[in-house]
Amino acid sequence: MRVAYICADPGVPVFGHKGSSIHVQSVVRGLRRQGATVELVCARTDGSAPPDLADVPIHRLPQVRHADAEQRERGLLAANAQLANALHLLGPVDLVYERYSLWSRAGMDHALTNGTSSVLEVNAPLIEEQAAHRTLVHRDAAETVARSVIGAARTVVAVSEPVAAWARGKAGSARTPVYVVPNGVDTDRIRPADPAARRTGFKVGFVGTLKPWHGVHTLLRAFATGFAGQADAGLLLVGDGPESARLRLLADQLGIGDQVELTGSVDHAGVATQLHRMDVAVAPYPDSPEAYFSPLKLYEYLAAGLPIIASAVGQATGVLGDGRNAVLVPPGDVPALAGQLMRLRDDEDLRTRLGAAARSSAVQHHTWDAAVRRILSLAGAEPAEAEVAGAGEAGRAA
Repeated sequence: MRVAYICADPGVPVFGHKGSSIHVQSVVRGLRRQGATVELVCARTDGSAPPDLADVPIHRLPQVRHADAEQRERGLLAANAQLANALHLLGPVDLVYERYSLWSRAGMDHALTNGTSSVLEVNAPLIEEQAAHRTLVHRDAAETVARSVIGAARTVVAVSEPVAAWARGKAGSARTPVYVVPNGVDTDRIRPADPAARRTGFKVGFVGTLKPWHGVHTLLRAFATGFAGQADAGLLLVGDGPESARLRLLADQLGIGDQVELTGSVDHAGVATQLHRMDVAVAPYPDSPEAYFSPLKLYEYLAAGLPIIASAVGQATGVLGDGRNAVLVPPGDVPALAGQLMRLRDDEDLRTRLGAAARSSAVQHHTWDAAVRRILSLAGAEPAEAEVAGAGEAGRAA
């Protein structure tokens, strides 16, 4: 099976370290493990491919560089001509797989015109994101692109039910089926720490981009409530982002500056090492309209076999079960989060039980291989015999 994987979004460097970048790499790996030959058509790479993807052919789209937002949007719309030409030169493929981006429509048009199976993967309501957090000049044009690609795609997959509902709303009269296939994790790359490598003290951890909607301010306040001044307790924030300086200032103001470590940007290969430093992992999301995400960090926490405390919001409530493989707390509730952190600090048996259940959940239900097999099944694409071990893991119906 020959697959053209398209990522025309200039904000997603396919070989970068962002969550979106890891998502692209993981799906490409999953397709290849199902026996597919993948060719990558993309706007941006940001560095060299990981060693296991070094042999994937890359077809680079021209970069659109304009400081002016209006000109940039027009340039990205015009770039559909280059994408169409790249797909023409690529020749016949069995599947066109595209990560939805604001201005790209040529991929689904190409598949529809040529009678080729197609999958449109929708990861977020990009129009609303762009309008709220960046600049969106030609909203009507972006709406037209969304309706066009969703209507042209043979199969649409979304990472969560709220995102699927958004996509269905854009489909209008089109009968394109929209399915939910949550994100996954590579359980071979991320494994639990060696139990023999026991540490002293108690380390609370968070992995992710440091942005306001990730709720890290709440985590800092909860940690200060329960552990300020306790030299054997630490808070590890793995990642970088626009909130980094403000979080450092808040830690100092709360009197926990010496207990908080901000690692800065960490490549994906280094995430497992950082997870192994943690005793408890936290996903402290606030209750907000942005709770449509399917956070990679949850699946990484699960794969690492860590006891998890997460806000009872968004997809976390479907992936995590309170008292089963995690502890759920009300979003934004500092006393509740502080109380559960102290509870887990004091109950090693509970930490062990939750961690084991977390790992089991990841292996049985949340691997990238299972997600990719599910997508191929929905698309009616018959994968070849898997090329590596692990293809027999149980799939997950969304």
